[in-house]
Amino acid sequence: MTDDPARDDPFVTHRSLLFTVAYEMLGSAADAEDVLQESWLRWADVDHTQVRDPRAYLVRVVTRQALNRLRTLSRSREEYVGEWLPEPLLTSPDVAEDVELAESVSIAMLTVLETLGPTERAVFVLREVFELPYGEIAAATGKSAATVRQVARRAREHVAARRPRVRVSRSEQQAVVGRFLLALRTGQLDLLMEVLAPDVVMIADGGGQVLAALVPINGADSVAELLARANQVVSGFDTTPVWLNGAPAGRIEFDGEPSAVSLEVEDGRITRIYVVRNPQKLTRLDAPSQLAR
Repeated sequence: MTDDPARDDPFVTHRSLLFTVAYEMLGSAADAEDVLQESWLRWADVDHTQVRDPRAYLVRVVTRQALNRLRTLSRSREEYVGEWLPEPLLTSPDVAEDVELAESVSIAMLTVLETLGPTERAVFVLREVFELPYGEIAAATGKSAATVRQVARRAREHVAARRPRVRVSRSEQQAVVGRFLLALRTGQLDLLMEVLAPDVVMIADGGGQVLAALVPINGADSVAELLARANQVVSGFDTTPVWLNGAPAGRIEFDGEPSAVSLEVEDGRITRIYVVRNPQKLTRLDAPSQLAR
């Protein structure tokens, strides 16, 4: 049996890490894969014997490519039909074991990161999630170390003001998700109202491809009414509990079309519902994505 040289290639060894970096910077698995392909081509042209720290070097290459992609994507996202949400990933329950990683790839956090500029987002991800030294981040972003420190501070403050306030246990999240899916599947409006916080917000992403609310729906009464009306139209939802982006979530079939649903939970009730219906963003729900720090 001959050895596979690709098995020892640092790019292959660190691929899950590199994908996670690109995905957290872009919020899109498809764009992250494109970035990895571009980075691989650049890595293939390098004399690997001259690279002292392949992991740091590859993270730097991926960061630069992701920054380039972010800047080109900004206009298309401004022209997006309706609300733009990150592309959900099917993950194994093991991802939740790394609490910091699971929080950083959650739909809630990725939505917050969308409010940062490209450089701020890159600095925040590399520093807060992957704990890279400021010098390495400076090399990756083309900024001075002093500038990176300032950007990191601003980004931290920005994210802290917008991230979910309460971190719930896995068991509480699973219980609330289960009650929510049961309410949808059985059409029990009273159970649905019990599990929704009074000020719940539902955000849907159809991308102009399928029917979805174009603006956020605010308040338990409005959200419950919309879900109950949709339930009546299709004579019930087909719901499946899944793990999305490191957290318990749901896959819902609506009139034969799949949707990915992620929830924010606080004090046993749902405070925010993210519904991704754009079919172009639902291609990663059949096999778990490999994420790593």
